[in-house]
Amino acid sequence: MRAGCPLSAKPAGRLPGVRVLVVSNPRATATTARQRDVVVHALAADAKLEVEETANRGHAAALACRAMRDGVDIVVALGGDGTVNEVVNGLLTDGVHGQVPALGVVPAGSTNVFARAIGLPNDPVEATSVLLDAMATGRSRPIGVGQADDRWFVFAAGLGYDAAVVGQVEAHRRRGRRSTHSLYVRTAVRTFFAQDRRSPPLSVHLGDGDVLEDLFMAVVTNCDPWTFLGQRRVSPTPAASFDTGLDVYARSRMGAPGVLWSVARMLRQPDQKRGSASYKPTKLGVRLRHDLDAFVVRASRPVPFQVDGDALDKRDAVSFRSVPNALRVLI
Repeated sequence: MRAGCPLSAKPAGRLPGVRVLVVSNPRATATTARQRDVVVHALAADAKLEVEETANRGHAAALACRAMRDGVDIVVALGGDGTVNEVVNGLLTDGVHGQVPALGVVPAGSTNVFARAIGLPNDPVEATSVLLDAMATGRSRPIGVGQADDRWFVFAAGLGYDAAVVGQVEAHRRRGRRSTHSLYVRTAVRTFFAQDRRSPPLSVHLGDGDVLEDLFMAVVTNCDPWTFLGQRRVSPTPAASFDTGLDVYARSRMGAPGVLWSVARMLRQPDQKRGSASYKPTKLGVRLRHDLDAFVVRASRPVPFQVDGDALDKRDAVSFRSVPNALRVLI
C-alpha cells in the first residue's frame, strides 16, 4: 500500500470550510452512475468536495493516503467493502495519529458488511442522508480496527476455508460473473467438498501462551456480524464489537453435519448477551476466543488468506493485533 502513496508535506493549517474527498468505485455492483451522481451532488452542496474515481486495485488506498497527508477533513468511500478496506489502509498508511481524516461510507457493493455493521442504511441515498446529517452536526464515533501483518481490516479476516471461498468468488467475478449471495452459497458448497478435510493445517498462538491446534479454518472478527446472507446476519462471534479486541472463530472438525449445525446456529443468532467478556465454546469442533489484543495464526502449508472479503496471497503465518480508537467514522 505504501508504494502507491507519494509523500507530501502537511499544510500548516486547515483551509476554510470542510474538505471532503469522495473515493468512488465506478464498478460497484449495487449502484448506477446516476445514483452516484445524486450522492455526489448532495455532498457537494455542504462541503468543499473533490471526487476521484478508482481505476485499478490499490488506487483507492493511494487516493486516501494522499488525502490524509494533504490534510483533508473527511474521506468518503463510495463503493463496497473492498473500497472501504482500501480507503482505510490509505488513511492509516502512517499508522494511527491525530491527523487521520474522518471516514464516511456510502454503501454501493453487493453486501456492504462494514456499513451495515456500523449502523448505516444499506441504501446509498439513505446512507448519504445520514452522512450529511453527521457532517452538519459533527457526529462521529471512534472504532477499533484489526491489523493482519501490514494490512488493516475493519470487520473480518480469515485463513483456510472461508478465504478459499472468497478467492473462488473473485475468480468467478474476473470471468464476468456478478457477485450475488447465491454465487457465494454455491461456491461455499463446492469449495467445502473440494478441500482437504482430513489434515488440519492451522494453529492459533495466543498471547497468554495458549495454542489452539489442528484447525481447518480461522476467522478473525472485529465486529458482529461476520457477514450477511441477504438480510440475515451471520454471527459466528456474537460478542465481537468495534469497542473490544479481536474475536476468533476456528474449527477443528469439518464434517458436514457439524458445519451445517454451526451455520444454522450463526443464522439463528442464539440468545447470547452481545459484548459479554466470555462465552462457552460450542460443540462439534468449534473454538472461540473473545477480546484478544494480539496473536499469531500459523499454517503447516500455505493457505488462502483474506481481509474484508479481499483475497490475498496464500500465507503460512499471519500476525494479528487489535488497534483501539484507530478511526473516527461519521454515523
